[in-house]
Amino acid sequence: MHHVTDNRPGVLLAMAPGIMERLFAERHHVRLTALARTDSRLVAHDLARPTAEVAAALAEAEVLFTCWGATPLTTPVLDSAPRLRAVVHAAGSVKHHITEACWERGITVASAAAANALPVAEYTLATILLANKRVLQSAYRYRAMRGDHDWRDELDGAGNYRRTVGIIGASRIGRRVIELLRPFDLRVLLYDPYVDTAEAAALGVEPVGLDDLCAHSDIVSVHAPQLPATRHMIGARQLTAMRDGATLINTARGSLIDEDALIPELAGGRLHAVLDVTDPETPYADSPLYDLPNVLLTPHVAGSLGGELHRMADQALDELERYASGQEFADPVLPSDLTHSA
Repeated sequence: MHHVTDNRPGVLLAMAPGIMERLFAERHHVRLTALARTDSRLVAHDLARPTAEVAAALAEAEVLFTCWGATPLTTPVLDSAPRLRAVVHAAGSVKHHITEACWERGITVASAAAANALPVAEYTLATILLANKRVLQSAYRYRAMRGDHDWRDELDGAGNYRRTVGIIGASRIGRRVIELLRPFDLRVLLYDPYVDTAEAAALGVEPVGLDDLCAHSDIVSVHAPQLPATRHMIGARQLTAMRDGATLINTARGSLIDEDALIPELAGGRLHAVLDVTDPETPYADSPLYDLPNVLLTPHVAGSLGGELHRMADQALDELERYASGQEFADPVLPSDLTHSA
């Protein structure tokens, strides 16, 4: 009798309660089971205080398959996972749970950030086109007037032909937005201190300073990472420089915009805004952002949700398949990436 060794990596799933049910369809469970030695229904919600079943699985795990709400991989947690060699994250940023201890132990990391970037870029494209068309403004006015009106006169100057869009940050999402804008008759400016003139030319954008971008754009869309250096990077000076009637779009992080400076500009009607993120994440109940007719406020829904979560699961399982076959990750996360990325 021949003994056949199972060379599939041992995998433990780790994420917040309720995420797994939304992330995985039945086909994902089937594929995961084919790729790894795992119980695809066992999900660890707290690796720092694991149940006996989770502790046993963690001790044997070669790969952690994570998503939102994963436990930070501190030294004590890693001590409980002596065989751990890789983390595959079925979402975007890994900053919440990948620690310096992971890099010190040589753990390799992959992320489905590219899959999560696509719906954010699609949301941004949609809001850019609608903002230039003044759809939100005309919808509010139409609801209030409930009758005939000379809309062509009121919306004179609206539209997307030869308007200028300013992109702040050539991040993964920022670059995807730039790509999606290419079929349209739009001028695209870019502010990113890490992008030189040659790379900007390859992207098909005009590199400019931050203040110049704000001053010359009809739409300013924020795609920079949340870092100490980017806190309130859009402040009073940048907002004052923006054109009358311009629109500010933020799908990045609320802390990048100084809301104390933004709200007076919105309340006075000079600027418009599309805010999928705010600071704090949920505005206070008495925030004017809820009621201003020139603000489209959404509850952080630009990223993957519903069926879009399955795209992230697919990409993460693709990476796990590469790992299981001895290949390098297609989209690895490196320690250096985290110094200037989300």
